[in-house]
Amino acid sequence: MIAVFWLAGQQGSGPQSQHRSFAADQLAQALQFAEDLRRRRRAGESISHVAIQSEPIDSVGEAGVADAAADYAHYKRRLDPSVPLGRASAVAAAGGRDREPPNAPHAPAAAPAGNSGAA
Repeated sequence: MIAVFWLAGQQGSGPQSQHRSFAADQLAQALQFAEDLRRRRRAGESISHVAIQSEPIDSVGEAGVADAAADYAHYKRRLDPSVPLGRASAVAAAGGRDREPPNAPHAPAAAPAGNSGAA
């Protein structure tokens, strides 16, 4: 299904949401309808926020079908591009620290040299 949404102003009140539905195989008609709305807006009618939305039924899955496998590893950034994702880097394995760089704002602070922490 394809839907065209828009806001249309009414005299004395704020804009009201409107929509018109089209079959999945009527994209050309939906695009033409949206363009007609935009043409009417340019002519002075109180129309705004013209948008087209489609939801191909075969492309929308049920909840949970896109959940990652238990062994999937995702990282926002790769500090060492030579190390494949999904396993710890050599630096992390050697230092026992996370993969965050030492100057990251949330990285643990290093203890000052010569300070054992004992009073």
